[in-house]
Amino acid sequence: MAGKDGLKFGELGPRAVHLCVDAQRMFSEETDWHTPWLARILPNIERLTAVRPERTVFTRFVPIRSAEEGRGAWRRYYEHWPKMTLDALGPEMVELMPSLTRFVPPAKVVDKLVYSPWMRPDLERMLEAEAIDTLVVTGGETDVCVLATILGAVDRGYRVIVACDAVCSSADQTYDAMMFLYQSRFGEQIETAPTAEILDAWR
Repeated sequence: MAGKDGLKFGELGPRAVHLCVDAQRMFSEETDWHTPWLARILPNIERLTAVRPERTVFTRFVPIRSAEEGRGAWRRYYEHWPKMTLDALGPEMVELMPSLTRFVPPAKVVDKLVYSPWMRPDLERMLEAEAIDTLVVTGGETDVCVLATILGAVDRGYRVIVACDAVCSSADQTYDAMMFLYQSRFGEQIETAPTAEILDAWR
């Protein structure tokens, strides 16, 4: 795994939120999108959630019902992954991993149809209503939905902290590549730190 650069910009203030990306059954169980590392990072996601359940937002990726509903390249995407449509999976597979459901509520859930949670206004309105300025990002995958989440947050001016031992990819190479990208290209906007350091700084 890539190294971490730590919390360069100090402690987390009272306007921070834990944003957990797509920690769902369809990625943790034996499906075509199974992400083996998700089970390994789950304890750290649970640790961050447990200390701030009221300051946690879970996103859920919701597939379309069938490939025929897809627009443009999304139709081709689901034609390639026919077993991952909602009709094929069943709606129960969209649910959060079982150990996380106990936190909702007070934790909140935001659904999305694409990689980015920023395409619909729900998340941004929720964060603006509480004057949130910092996002601690966990979940999967580091090079797909986590990446889309982070870049949208950077564009909106949030302080972004990636919990490096609470995000994952399907392959170590892409995880390492994304950590290198976050640290080398976005050093003034993205921090990467382990869960323990984040918890120590979030008083």
